Amino acid sequence: MKKKKWGGNIYLLILFAILYMPIIYLIVYSFNSTDTMNGFTGFSLQWFVELFKDERLLQAVLNTVVIGLLSALIATVIGVIAAIGLYNMRQKRAREGMLAVNNILITSPDVIIGASFLMLFTMAGMSLGFISVLIAHIAFSIPLVVLMVLPKLNEMNTNLIDAAYDLGASRFYALRAVILPQIMGGVFAGFFTALTYSLDDFAVTFFVTGNGFSTLSIEVYSMARMGISLKINAISTVIFVIVFVGVLVQYSYQQQKLKRKEERRHA
Repeated sequence: MKKKKWGGNIYLLILFAILYMPIIYLIVYSFNSTDTMNGFTGFSLQWFVELFKDERLLQAVLNTVVIGLLSALIATVIGVIAAIGLYNMRQKRAREGMLAVNNILITSPDVIIGASFLMLFTMAGMSLGFISVLIAHIAFSIPLVVLMVLPKLNEMNTNLIDAAYDLGASRFYALRAVILPQIMGGVFAGFFTALTYSLDDFAVTFFVTGNGFSTLSIEVYSMARMGISLKINAISTVIFVIVFVGVLVQYSYQQQKLKRKEERRHA
């Protein structure tokens, strides 16, 4: 048993090393005093100073955050409505067909989705920029929200909905007071999944962005093509730290929540 346990620990250690060593390497060289990653010559914060002086890169970060939050919010609203519509469809074959169409958008390569949106916007005579990127991100985020919300709808206690209707509740009131509280976990999961995909997207954004508008992924790609700049390491380090702190806060909150539940259970 001890040998198996040690074997499992070694496997996990190797796995995490493979995953995190490139990130650690990137973070270490964001503090390098020279502009090369061939050797660490000394500790310096100059690349972070250069980062916060680069207005174009900071604007790209702001664009990325705004696009991510807006697209996730709109996609969540539309996705929840679509999921409820699918859940209420009585014809099983039609519901399965709509789910298949929904899943096609998830499994399709980003290059195809990006190229199709580029042709759509070009045919419509729409200029590429903030609006085109926002529409594209909303479109590929909606299927993700639908997949997150549907399982919660299937787990829902329908007796509570029937009781609400029997007591004279309107459809909107039943949705707000009965249905949404039961599926809120799926709604939040859909929102944060859509937000993550939007912040991380490159391929679709590459096709539908225009001159004068750029997101972080596009900006980093453009900088990397001109040569390695340790400002890329600096912005990556800042983002990693923010995400790491956010995960720690969320984990701490969940642990405190579980602890309070255990205390109430034993009280």
